[in-house]
This record gives sequence, C-alpha cells and structure tokens, in this order.
Amino acid sequence: MSKKESGLSETIKVVIQALVLAVLVRTFLFQPFTIPSGSMMPNLLVGDYLFVSKYSYGYSRYSFPFSPDLFEGRIWSAQPKRGDIVVFKLPSNPQIDYIKRLIGMPGDKIQVIDGVVHINGTPVPRVPHGDWTPENGGSPIPVYLETLPNGVSYDTLDVSTHSEGDNTKVFEVPPGHYFMMGDNRDNSLDSRFDVGFVPFENLVGPARIIFFSVKDGVHPLEIWRWPSDLRPSRLFKRLSGEQ
Repeated sequence: MSKKESGLSETIKVVIQALVLAVLVRTFLFQPFTIPSGSMMPNLLVGDYLFVSKYSYGYSRYSFPFSPDLFEGRIWSAQPKRGDIVVFKLPSNPQIDYIKRLIGMPGDKIQVIDGVVHINGTPVPRVPHGDWTPENGGSPIPVYLETLPNGVSYDTLDVSTHSEGDNTKVFEVPPGHYFMMGDNRDNSLDSRFDVGFVPFENLVGPARIIFFSVKDGVHPLEIWRWPSDLRPSRLFKRLSGEQ
C-alpha cells in the first residue's frame, strides 16, 4: 500500500471513529435541542440551542433514535425533580418534542387560581420581579418570580390577567405521570390543555445548558450575522431547575 493510500485509510478510520463517538454521545449522554417557540420565555428564547442530559432519568424507548420498541418503561431510572426544565415526547404524538417545566409530581393536585399555581391546595409563592421586554420591541410584560416547595425559583411571564389558563379545574396527577407548564403562562400549550399528563416513559431528559443562541429567525451558520444577532450573554448559561 502506498503512503497516499495509507494516509487516506487512516483519515477514513478517524472520520468513522468520530461519527461513532458522536452517535454514542447523542444517544446516551447529551442531545442538542433548539427552542422552537416562546412558551418558555423569559428563561428560554427562540434561537437558543441547548443540551439535554439523556442519562439523568435513565433510558426509555424514547431515549433512542426512531424510538425502537425494545422494552417498556425505563431502565436505570431516576426520578425527575420538581422545577426541572424537561424535554419530553408529546403523549398524543411521540414524534413531537416539547419542552416545559415540571410543576406536578405523581399524586399531586394542581390547580391555577387567578394566575397563581396551587399544589395540593397550597399557593406557590409568586412575587413581582420587574418587567421583560421582547427582542422585537413589543410592550413590557410583567414578570413574577415563582418559588416551588423544593426551593427552585424562576421567572414567569403574565401577559394577561384573564387568559384561559389563569383559572383551571383541579388536575390530580396519576401515578407515573407528571404535570408540565410553560414559564410564559399565557402562551403555552401544556398540561393545562391538550398536552395532558406526561408519562415517565415519555421524558427525554432535563435541559442543562444553553451552548449557543442567536436571535429569532437567524440560522446559526450565518456567521456574518453573529456580530449583530448573537446573544453572548446567553452562551453557556446553566439552566434553573437542575439543583
């Protein structure tokens, strides 16, 4: 074999090894995810790119590409924590990924009254925390700091005081399921609506860190737009709810 052929062979081996490593990392450790909507504002923005920890809750069929029907439930499972920002498969259509905050644990009774979340009859503390102005220059939106019973705190938006999700029935979370809500409370399709309760099996993992962020509508490979549209303050930002 000539030196040229030997060099080509080594290059091919390195490329294959790198691809196999990337597949293994994505399958078992960390999966990249991009934010498609504003339902988690102000904490997650359209154009944020983040890593989801695949191993934190153990593995289900939905942890793997194409969701092969290899087993039921989860293996090496660990319970998620209240307040985690979770990527999950939509129960009604597992082909679709959703990202919301975990509010209700199995057995909890969840109700929203006048915009305040109640867990097992106790209101979740919620205090004014300034205003948030959208990047598009819209009107400032009131922000409320919400603190869950386990001490996890985060900002929520209250666009309207009379939205459909501000007053709900009591939702009793079944065993093995979770109740999810978006931080942008008046603009989130979540467990208050058609999403319903999310089975443990459908959880992909918690969002851990934002590794890249550009303004809404900008493709990440449009490098020439980075000087004006990159969000440097969001790079490598650790996400709340992972305590």
